Amino acid sequence: MTYTITHCTRYTYTSAIALCQNEARLLPRKTPWQCCEESKVTIDPTPALSMERCDFFGNRVLYFAIQDIHQRLKVSVITNVETSRQPISRSSASPPWEEALQRLLYDSDPDTIEIRQFCLNSPFVHGNAALRDYANPSFSPGRPLLDAMLDLTERIHRDFIYDPHFTTVATPLGTVLENRRGVCQDFAHLAIGCVRSLGLAARYISGYLETLPPPGQRRLRGADASHAWLAVYLPGLGWAEFDPTNGCMPDERHITLAWGRDYGDVAPLKGVMSGGGSHTLAVSVDVEPLS
Repeated sequence: MTYTITHCTRYTYTSAIALCQNEARLLPRKTPWQCCEESKVTIDPTPALSMERCDFFGNRVLYFAIQDIHQRLKVSVITNVETSRQPISRSSASPPWEEALQRLLYDSDPDTIEIRQFCLNSPFVHGNAALRDYANPSFSPGRPLLDAMLDLTERIHRDFIYDPHFTTVATPLGTVLENRRGVCQDFAHLAIGCVRSLGLAARYISGYLETLPPPGQRRLRGADASHAWLAVYLPGLGWAEFDPTNGCMPDERHITLAWGRDYGDVAPLKGVMSGGGSHTLAVSVDVEPLS
């Protein structure tokens, strides 16, 4: 599939800002299953300084600084992306989850050592007994790790209600688990917490998902949204991705922006500023299929 991705972020401030410095993770990653053309980036007001770099996790980061007094900020990024199917599918063979755990604990090769960071707690995801208890029915003795993850993914999809008004970025995972509701970010964090509570490795993925209009209706521009899912490390195979919001493994309709330990590592736009008061935020996303 080939898409044109348009992501537009607008901030309006109640008082003037004299200086701001920002990091944007809005440039899609280049992977073996995803090719990206150069992005067209428009920032208003025009930055005094801008540059692209890679962060610790290999994500593309756009840094920019605005030194003119302003009360509005608009960041627009347009990218053409071509996606294909990922190498690990539902039919792939994987080791029992206990074997995967032992290999993560005791293998001494450099790749495994690096992957262990995704077994640890992170600012938004803390493993605990409640998350482990929720995961346990999917991780029966000797069950292949891929099968266990598919079952966990489908259970979260069945058990939890998608409710965009219930949580914020700061809502604890315990609240999401107790009330059985949240959004894609919460469900990705929940699945990651379940996996890490068992000692396995999982990472958070931010991106986009093409949405289809109801039958007989035209597709609305700007009707798509940012999305979140996760990947789990399968020793001998690599990273397999799972989308608990939709109860599936991602396909060509999932476009990857960035990955890290949790949302905090891949926030689309963050920074510091001098002044500004309170603000309002408006975000629009368009995932337009070209083929």
